[in-house]
Amino acid sequence: MNGFAYVRPGSLQEAVEAYATHPGAHYLAGGTNLVDLMKLGVERPTALIDVGRLPLDRVEELPDGSLRAGATVRNSDLAADPRVRDRYPVLSQALLAGASGQLRNAATTGGNLLQRTRCPYFQDLGKPCNKREPGTGCAARDGVHRDHAVLGHSDSCIATHPSDMAVALAALDAQIELYGPDGSRRVPVADFYRLPGEHPERDTWIRPGELITGVLLPAATAGVPSAYRKARDRASYAFALASVAVVLRVADGVVDQVGVAFGGLAHRPWRARHTELALLGAPAGPDAFEGAVALELAHAEPLRDNAYKVPLARNLALDVLNRLAPTPAVA
Repeated sequence: MNGFAYVRPGSLQEAVEAYATHPGAHYLAGGTNLVDLMKLGVERPTALIDVGRLPLDRVEELPDGSLRAGATVRNSDLAADPRVRDRYPVLSQALLAGASGQLRNAATTGGNLLQRTRCPYFQDLGKPCNKREPGTGCAARDGVHRDHAVLGHSDSCIATHPSDMAVALAALDAQIELYGPDGSRRVPVADFYRLPGEHPERDTWIRPGELITGVLLPAATAGVPSAYRKARDRASYAFALASVAVVLRVADGVVDQVGVAFGGLAHRPWRARHTELALLGAPAGPDAFEGAVALELAHAEPLRDNAYKVPLARNLALDVLNRLAPTPAVA
């Protein structure tokens, strides 16, 4: 591991100023991903700006009925919060589907959202990787890519985004709160992440020096039936081969509100806009669900070894949609 400076700021402003004075710095909170990448030599920060002790560790109720989770709230605490479990079950389920209990006790809200891909070629300094070193190529395209993207990938990168939490937040229309040299701003989770294009080294639209300060869970999706389902190679401690987060409200047999996002299929949590548009105002039932999901997955471009992800994602989505839809009353 390379040498680096260590700074523990006392405020957000101090953190941003420390970042500016250390070119090549990284913010540090739980460190469950960053420290591993430093050990591998993938990340080589000149300084670590430790924001883990800033007062960002609370889940707060806001006057409009929304919830705000601070950036350093631990994943285990957020999943167990009674308000999250009651109003946003899809988020609690997604958090509990990620990593191990020990890691959830250390990982933070902000760090979870900024974790980097688990593509083995990205983590192997001996292999070409455009995400790690732009312009070197993508070894995964002709290599082992069973776990890689089927939606939104490019010639430059076929990696997938690893976060379960981000998929649930995208379906919930959550927003990410950011603070940086230009002050505060909010970005919808679904718009925070980039597709690879020709610049896969840029995972998000975060600006230089910015850090995540919290996540806003909107009142509009509070209490709406929701669920998360994930398929993986083993029952626990594994990243998604495919996953789906669904928010679904049905009124008088018709879909009144819907949010659908897939995980494990793309470079970012994949908001299924074609599915949502087809379902909104449609009768809630198996036929409508199947047609709407098919519209989204028709855009998939599987590679040599990962075409199985398309029917897998389809079956996950249909299972969750059908479970969330109310059973029609028997006359």
